[in-house]
Amino acid sequence: MRKTTLVAAGAALVLTLTACSGNSATGTAQPAAAGGQSQDGGSRGLASPFTDAIQLASASKKGTEQSKSAKFTMEGTAAGQTISMNGAVSTGSDGTKLSMTSTAAGQTTEMRLVDKVMYIKLPADQRKQLGTDKAWAKISPDGTDPLSQALGGALSQSADQSDPSKMLEQISKAGRIVSSDQTQLNGEQVNHYKVEIDVAKAVDQFAGQVPAAARDKFTKMIKGKDVKIPTDLWVNKDNLPVQVTMDQGPMMKALGAPGSGEAKFTAKYTDWGTQVDVAAPPADQVVDLGELMKKAGR
Repeated sequence: MRKTTLVAAGAALVLTLTACSGNSATGTAQPAAAGGQSQDGGSRGLASPFTDAIQLASASKKGTEQSKSAKFTMEGTAAGQTISMNGAVSTGSDGTKLSMTSTAAGQTTEMRLVDKVMYIKLPADQRKQLGTDKAWAKISPDGTDPLSQALGGALSQSADQSDPSKMLEQISKAGRIVSSDQTQLNGEQVNHYKVEIDVAKAVDQFAGQVPAAARDKFTKMIKGKDVKIPTDLWVNKDNLPVQVTMDQGPMMKALGAPGSGEAKFTAKYTDWGTQVDVAAPPADQVVDLGELMKKAGR
């Protein structure tokens, strides 16, 4: 397997999980609408938008914790590559579980995330190249090979971030609500929030579990720079996220990314509360990525 294939697949997963955890905004709690009533006075209609991120996070977190699962699709561009994916995520007392199919770098890859371990399905030609008959390779957060070290910490953090309730927890830490309005999205009445993330205030969200040296470098590169990440969030009448868009281009440019530094994505969530069953592949069909790379001399 070409190393770039795994890097693209891993990057796609990190981007997806970051999408699920779109960090947002903060402020002082204020009432969103008198008595929490909907704009039309009913209890089931769409309430007026929240004016404060803390209240928005609290209401949405309650809804996602009750629903616990959703299906998603994502499309975006990062490092000059188009990435698309679809899958389902489940959160709860047993941790975040995710199953998805990703298309990146011209290749389609099936991935699962269970107990913070990422499993990537290996196509037959790649298994042959690597001299294994195992259908799946795993990347553990504590892996010692270079690729696992590069992706493991980010995957571990992103596993938590893919829990929408934790994403909403972060809303009160990273920025501010710029504006809000009410609109229709796919035939559904929703509240639309424009938020911006202050990267300097969100280092933990972007580099919390990467190696200390990389985290320090990240911090130094953004020091003194007013870097904001524009984010849009749409939530339904139950305050459940139905769509998130994020433009990480300003951050990538501040970090000196080659080319245009474009990094944009749109994530959509449906079927909140749907049954999601994700299990690790059978143990006899899994090979450790680090050991596989060592045997292949890579």
